[in-house]
Amino acid sequence: MKPPAPYLPAASPALSAADQDALTDLYVRGTPANTLRAYERDLLYITAWKTLRVGTGAVWPETEDVALRFILDHSRDLGDAPPEDIARQVAEALIAQGLRKSLACPAPSTLDRRIASWLAFHRMKNLTSPFGTPQVKQARSKARRAAARPPTPKSQHPITRDILEQLLATCRGSRRDCRDRAILMLGWASGGRRRSELTGLMREDVSLKEFEEKGRVWLSLLETKTTTKGDTPRLVLKGRAAQALVHWIEVGQITDGALFRPVSKADRVLKRRLSPDAIYQIVKHRLKMAGLPEDFASPHGLRSGFLTQAALDGAPIQAAMRLSLHRSMAQAQKYYDDVDIAENPATDLLG
Repeated sequence: MKPPAPYLPAASPALSAADQDALTDLYVRGTPANTLRAYERDLLYITAWKTLRVGTGAVWPETEDVALRFILDHSRDLGDAPPEDIARQVAEALIAQGLRKSLACPAPSTLDRRIASWLAFHRMKNLTSPFGTPQVKQARSKARRAAARPPTPKSQHPITRDILEQLLATCRGSRRDCRDRAILMLGWASGGRRRSELTGLMREDVSLKEFEEKGRVWLSLLETKTTTKGDTPRLVLKGRAAQALVHWIEVGQITDGALFRPVSKADRVLKRRLSPDAIYQIVKHRLKMAGLPEDFASPHGLRSGFLTQAALDGAPIQAAMRLSLHRSMAQAQKYYDDVDIAENPATDLLG
């Protein structure tokens, strides 16, 4: 049974029923859908862990000793622990429930995210969190340092222009081919869109007013991982990418609703939107058809490939970021740094 959503404010005697409903609605509308899903996943995990470890479900506010125990249990490799270790037994039960992948020490980012969710639950209920106490803060800092590991790239390889061309060559004449071509070209040429951004696009977000005269298509993203509603600038598609998108709209007869949709085996366009996992499957399928390993790249390779190609072509990083919508210059700069060091003439001194 799913626990109650913690991001919904607790009932307040100072508010009328109508005001309480309005406040609840405000919390839901003001929180991105991806964040709500992450909250629910983290709450399920936290509740299951605490039930197994302590024997009780989540309480508000949480106690400091439980917060400290959570950090300790998730800051070591439990595969090395003896079978009678209670932390190991709890982890094995979580694995059996499908809530944990292995006994290995979770990545620091995973622990940070779950603690951040737990903090957010307290904040939304106007309660003090135990994760702000000196001892718990210090333990969290030490755990992060002890478990530090090199960051794993989200895509094994960037999908640079030459790789993209190989994928596009597998898209021929069916409606599914037209859709996949449009997804790949829009996902790459508009700055490297994330899966959720591609599947979230609606026909109403696409303006074709300048296509006939100037060959441009304008896109309006509702929100992204790094921007909020109303703050996302319009993005432009030109040339082949614009043509591919318009062609898909025409052959798919997309007049309203979701822009990218499933296509049946009979080559019939369905009404519902694609899921983010479908984008992963499309990239995997096209890699295989192009003769590349299925794990050569992930959908994030469209994003890293766009920035890598921009660096290779000498485009200013500020111009690339205007399309990629990176909020951090340092994060975007790493793609340029990789190209700079590879192209550095000093690396050829030995011949």
